[in-house]
Amino acid sequence: MFARRTRWDLKPNRLSDAVERLRAEGRPLLDLTESNPTRAGLAYPGDEIRAALSDPALLSYAPDPMGNPRAREAIAAHYAASGIQIDPDRIVLTASTSEAYAWLFKLLADPGDQVLIPKPSYPLFEFLTSLEDVEALPYALAWDGEWHVDMPSVRMACSKATRALVAVSPNNPTGNVLKADERAALEELCATRGFPLISDEVFLDYPAHAGTSLRSVLSGDGPALRFALSGLSKLAGLPQLKLGWIAVAGPEQQSEEALARLEVIADTYLSVNTPAQVALPALLQAGARVRQAIQARVAANRAWLDAHCAPSDPFRALPAEAGWYAILSTPRTMPEEERVIDLARRDGVLLQPGYYFDMPREGFLVVSLLTREEAFRAGMERVLERLRAG
Repeated sequence: MFARRTRWDLKPNRLSDAVERLRAEGRPLLDLTESNPTRAGLAYPGDEIRAALSDPALLSYAPDPMGNPRAREAIAAHYAASGIQIDPDRIVLTASTSEAYAWLFKLLADPGDQVLIPKPSYPLFEFLTSLEDVEALPYALAWDGEWHVDMPSVRMACSKATRALVAVSPNNPTGNVLKADERAALEELCATRGFPLISDEVFLDYPAHAGTSLRSVLSGDGPALRFALSGLSKLAGLPQLKLGWIAVAGPEQQSEEALARLEVIADTYLSVNTPAQVALPALLQAGARVRQAIQARVAANRAWLDAHCAPSDPFRALPAEAGWYAILSTPRTMPEEERVIDLARRDGVLLQPGYYFDMPREGFLVVSLLTREEAFRAGMERVLERLRAG
């Protein structure tokens, strides 16, 4: 009765079962996995956001397939403030970054074609590709004291069926950013092989070090067709308003054809809600304050974690260049899932195992630096004490 593309294993895993039982028993858990900014105890400029959503223009429906022109101009202005010049006509609004991926896979791939995705990364691509009847093939991010793109694995993953290469920069959860040489190598490969580079840049405004400016694939004149994805969810800490975008750069003829085809896809769905589009210029301004609050929270939690990991400890917090996650590399004395369940049962702390993100081996734990500071410190004190105990 149902399509093969939705033939997923929907049974809960051992960790989900264990957490559900603990909560059913009324056992308190310090959740160090919280990644929803609206539940992280941040101060939101509520009056500004409500005012932005009270514009009388949102009562009128005047759809533009590419998105409200003023909204696209506001996005271009945001990029310009970071030194990135992009024509508003090269920006397409979507209801989310996930929808942006779906539209790009429709644009680029036929059923059975392949898309290259980084590993480790956020566990979303297999769902997004399977829903478009596209196969996700991983290439490796290698660790040698820092994360970097393993170019030999990228080349090995390429085939005649490859239709796009996805880079997540900054990556979630590793926090690595494409280096200049990595970007140049990826663009050269994409241009030579004849497929585009898709860059998920939702964490671009969250560098680990204050004053650092991270580069978008929109900057410069690379040889490949490039799509940059972002949205309000991370940029302004407003996931509930469901507005993202695709920005297009690269060779003129390819860019123009991509935009023309994307316009038809967008016109077919018209999925972006009018209130968010009308309010977007004001939401980007209000979102700057939310972003500052997130940056301060992430910096404080990261500083605390680094200060409490000693060189003699049997674990280490891996460095990150951006984002709001931290990865602990731990002794492989027990499977990750068993360790996470043990921490939940014995210490009342919830983390994520590395295998959720396709980490290259056992022994990794992932925590959200977005967690309220008091909960983060209390939970991590228990985690570090348990890890030191062996």
